[in-house]
Amino acid sequence: METEVTKKLFTVDEYYRMGEAGIFGEEARLELIEGEIIEMSPVGSRHVACVNRATALFAARLAGKVMVSVQNPVLLSRYTEPQPDIVLARPRDDYYASERISPENTFLVVEVSDTTLRYDRNRKMPLYAKSGVSELWIENLQNDVILVYRDPGPKTYSTSLTVHRGESISLAAFPDVVFKVDELLG
Repeated sequence: METEVTKKLFTVDEYYRMGEAGIFGEEARLELIEGEIIEMSPVGSRHVACVNRATALFAARLAGKVMVSVQNPVLLSRYTEPQPDIVLARPRDDYYASERISPENTFLVVEVSDTTLRYDRNRKMPLYAKSGVSELWIENLQNDVILVYRDPGPKTYSTSLTVHRGESISLAAFPDVVFKVDELLG
């Protein structure tokens, strides 16, 4: 006799209740992707440096225009809450104490990819697009480029650019603020 096997998908609320109950270790690096609890890869020193560098650049050049949120969750749906490396969110007086950061509140999501490029492009990028995140940058550390995605749609972004060393980039929301690829990648 064959048995039907079903997978239990967790909601964001269930995921938080499990965390509050102490089911996950204190140092666990997890995110919820389409109802599945995913263990995130450990980060290397270059990854850390790129996150720190970009955080400092964004905070300095966009002071008062954005809130820089580092390695904190973004609520994409009832079943998906990734933890991107950096989110540039609309400033709020309560710093998002009363609600989670969501796509409507974001100017930019940044993923720094050293060993996770395929996962970030194939699994997470479509979820960011589907939820309406207006702009996504993936810092591809293996190839020393920044992949830029804009104009979200139901499955992907309609605009994608690859920006190389020696070139510059701006956020669509702040076209007058320019970042050099070299200063972001180090």
